[in-house]
Amino acid sequence: MSDAYLGNPNLKKINVPVEFTEEQIKEFTKCQNDPLYFIKNYVQIVSLDKGLVPFELYDFQEKMVDTMHNERFTICKLPRQSGKSTTIVSYLLHYALFNPNCNIAILANKSSTARDILGRLQLAYENLPKWLQQGVINWNKGSIELENKSTIVAASTSSSAIRGGSYNIIFLDEFAFVPSNIAEQFFSSVYPTITSGQSTKMIIVSTPHGMNMYYKLWVDAVNKNNNYIPIEVHWSEVPGRDQKWKEETIRNTSQEQFQSEFECEFLGSIDTLISPAKIKQTPYVTPIKSKGGLEMYEEPKKDRVYVCTVDVARGTEKDYSAFIIFDVTEVPYKVVAVYRNNEIKPFVFPNVIAEVCNGYNHAHTLVEVNDIGQQISDALQFEIEYDNLLMTTQRGRAGQVLGATFSGRGSQLGIRMTKQIKKIGCSNIKTIIESDKIIINDFNVIGEMSTFSRRGNSWMAEDGCNDDLMSCLIIFGWATNQDYFKELTDINIRNQMYAEQQNLIEQDMAPFGFVDDGLPEEEKPFADEYGTVWNPVVRKGE
Repeated sequence: MSDAYLGNPNLKKINVPVEFTEEQIKEFTKCQNDPLYFIKNYVQIVSLDKGLVPFELYDFQEKMVDTMHNERFTICKLPRQSGKSTTIVSYLLHYALFNPNCNIAILANKSSTARDILGRLQLAYENLPKWLQQGVINWNKGSIELENKSTIVAASTSSSAIRGGSYNIIFLDEFAFVPSNIAEQFFSSVYPTITSGQSTKMIIVSTPHGMNMYYKLWVDAVNKNNNYIPIEVHWSEVPGRDQKWKEETIRNTSQEQFQSEFECEFLGSIDTLISPAKIKQTPYVTPIKSKGGLEMYEEPKKDRVYVCTVDVARGTEKDYSAFIIFDVTEVPYKVVAVYRNNEIKPFVFPNVIAEVCNGYNHAHTLVEVNDIGQQISDALQFEIEYDNLLMTTQRGRAGQVLGATFSGRGSQLGIRMTKQIKKIGCSNIKTIIESDKIIINDFNVIGEMSTFSRRGNSWMAEDGCNDDLMSCLIIFGWATNQDYFKELTDINIRNQMYAEQQNLIEQDMAPFGFVDDGLPEEEKPFADEYGTVWNPVVRKGE
């Protein structure tokens, strides 16, 4: 066993001479030139039913291999248990064997998952004939190094996973399940790595999981707004899956789970504040300017009224300091600029708010003052002297009331988020969005909408997701029903929506003609300034 690596008879150590037969030379050349030939003839996998068997590729798996081999950027949307990881592992094995001095990274949402994928590659390698193998320099659960100086590493998807390295292939498995903040940090850190060479490959594979960075990359690929080649596989393309299988799977799971995991629909959470159907229909656009966390969708316009709502990070890396600027001149309202940054220092953030808001016609600005938000609002008011900060006053049972000036006891800069404020804000913004009274524009806002779901008696982001921009929306939703906001905009959105609803009812009833109920005017129902319908009480004998 002198030619074995560390006593493993299935692995060849380095510096072991190989005498090729003429037939082996032909086979080696075929394998080198054709990854599909190599996989079909020499890669073995473990079957649950049959144990170690040759890898027999389905049609869509052959297409995947061909695309990965001939294109630099590939993104795949596949249902669960379709052999996606095994297919890519087989191609990576071919690449490492026949491309000396290459570096390959296998990254997954969990490091254990990445190591499991590497384990499948190692199993396939161990079952290759010795004349096809490279000598092994290093072989462990997290990495391998071969005699041709090719390396393969496995790690979790993070900004530090492959920082400083140069990689020929980066494989991202189940990228949709990587938390949004980590996914963003990862791409910002590895982008120089991806673009450092002319042949660097990026392979992204996942089952959908809400509207996140993977969703954006996929949609942009389909619309040819990036360089990724999209590959989509329907569950029916997997042999053995038919209508009977579908019905059985739904019975054992749920319709929603089947749509997400097998139909590959980009559903968010099931019980989101904003209906999944509405989220799915909400388009995003490319910002006209993007710098330092600020995404601009419209330049400031003269004589437009802008409102800015601000959510301040609580000091953890997962939290973002964020604000949204709305054009509230008319309905539908419009998101014209969005800022989010999880690295900005608290003492710098007020300057950013003031600079952007001043640009948007001194936007009326409302800051959430929970936690360190008070410091931000104080800095805006007393140090920077921003002259258009909104305030609130505590008015007994009415709670916080919006205004622009201190109005006696109980007045404060900004708004303190309470259960009641959040409840009202959630209700209002849900109605505004689902009634098409606002144009969102921003992808990150839509992404947070898809993971902002019910938790007990409240609403919050799913584990690993953010809700900083949703907080800005909620504050805005609460503000829209305040008298001061109506004075700013000369818009009473509740009355507008009530009038629209009444109009729809009248249109529906139009074929039947108008029917007078015979009631005197003073006894008929009426709507107040908030859209609430009142029914007068008429006492007998009066």
